[in-house]
Amino acid sequence: MSAAFGHSPKRVLFLTPQLPYPPEQGTALRNYNLIAQVARSHTVGLLSFTQRLPSSAELEHLQGFCDLIMTVPAPARTLLDRLKTLVCSREPDLAWRLRSSAFAEALVALVIEWQPDVVQVEGIELGRYASLMRTHFGQRPAIVFDDHNAEYLLQRRAARTDLRQPHRWGKAVYSLVQARRLRRFEAQRCRQADAVLAVSPDDAEAIAAIAPDVDVRVIPNGVDTGRYRPGLADTLPLRHPAVVFTGKMDFRPNIDAVVWFVERVWPQVHAIQPDAMFYIVGKAPTGAVRALSGHSGVCVTGYVEDILPYFGGADLYVVPLRVGGGTRLKVLEAMAAGLPLVSTTLGAEGIGARNGRDLLLADDPVAFAEAVLRLLADRRQAVELGRAARAFVERHYDWSAITPPLSELLAAL
Repeated sequence: MSAAFGHSPKRVLFLTPQLPYPPEQGTALRNYNLIAQVARSHTVGLLSFTQRLPSSAELEHLQGFCDLIMTVPAPARTLLDRLKTLVCSREPDLAWRLRSSAFAEALVALVIEWQPDVVQVEGIELGRYASLMRTHFGQRPAIVFDDHNAEYLLQRRAARTDLRQPHRWGKAVYSLVQARRLRRFEAQRCRQADAVLAVSPDDAEAIAAIAPDVDVRVIPNGVDTGRYRPGLADTLPLRHPAVVFTGKMDFRPNIDAVVWFVERVWPQVHAIQPDAMFYIVGKAPTGAVRALSGHSGVCVTGYVEDILPYFGGADLYVVPLRVGGGTRLKVLEAMAAGLPLVSTTLGAEGIGARNGRDLLLADDPVAFAEAVLRLLADRRQAVELGRAARAFVERHYDWSAITPPLSELLAAL
C-alpha cells in the first residue's frame, strides 16, 4: 500500500448500518464503493450491523479489501418502542433505530485493539456512536461523519407534501416533530466530527445552516459505469414500451413517488399508449405499493435478484420523487445505462444534469405525462437524451473519479 497524497496511509474504521455487500440499495451502494475505493490508499476495517448472518461468500468478498470485519445483529424495534420514544424522548426516531449496547461494546473494543486513526460514521442512524467515542476517547481517533442526507430537511419537505392532503395530516405532524428534533440532533453530530461529508452542494448548504462552524466536504454519490452501461440485455423480457422505476419500496419518498405517478400521471400516459407497462422494481413493497398492481398497465415486482435486466429492457426511466434530499443513486444508474429519463426537479436535485440535454424535468402531472409520452413517441430524441446522460455520468460520477478527495481528507486527518 502506497502513501496517499504525501501523507502516511491511515487505519480507517467504517461504521455502517448494514453490511455493504451485496450493494443492492442506496446506503449499501454508497458505503460499498467508498470502502472499496478508500482501501486502495488506506487500511480499512468494518464494523457493521446485519439483518441476518452473513454468508461466507459475502464475507470473503469484503475481506478482499477489508483488514478486519466485525458484525452485530441489528436491534429489533417495535411500533410500541417507537411510540414510547416519540412521547418520552426529545431525540428523533432515527437516533433510536440502531441503539445497541453490543455495537457500542464492539466499537470500544475495536478502537482499543485495532487503534484506528479515523472512524467514519456512515449515516445519522449511527450518530450516537460518535458521541460515544468522544466520551471514551476524547479527540482520538478522528471522526468523519457521512451525513447521507440533510435529514432534518427531508422531514421538513415530507411535512410540506403531506400537508397538501388532509388524510395525511397525521404524517405531516409526525414529520414536523421529527424535523425539529433532527435539526438539533443532526447539528450536534456534525459538531462532534472532525469533518462532515455531504452528497451534494445543496445538502452541504443545508448542513451549514444548522452547524455553520463545521468542516463540510462534498463527496457525491456515484455509479459503477462498468456495471451500469448501455446495451444491457433484456432477458426477462419486459412488455414494451416499458417504463421503469427502481428503489427500496418501503422507503417513504419512493412510496409517495410511485403512488403519485400511478394515480396522477400514468392514466394520462396509458390512455395514449395502452400497451405501455410501468414496472415498480424493488424489495419490501408496502401494502400501498402492492395495491398499485391493480391499475391497468402496472407491475409491482417486489425483490428481484438481478436488477440489471430491468435497466436493459426499459424504454424509459422515471423519477417522480416529491420528497427527499441528497442525490439519488437511481438517477445515476439510469443515466449510466444510457436510458432517457424524466424526473421531477427534486428527483434530479444536486446532480447538475441539464434539463433538455441530459434528461427532462417536469413537476406537475400533466407536464410529467407529456414528457413521458414525448419520449415514448420520439425514439430519436430518447436515444439522444440517453447518450448525453451516459456521457454526463462518465465525466462526473464514476466512483473512481469521486473518491480521491475523500482519501486525501482521511490521509490529512
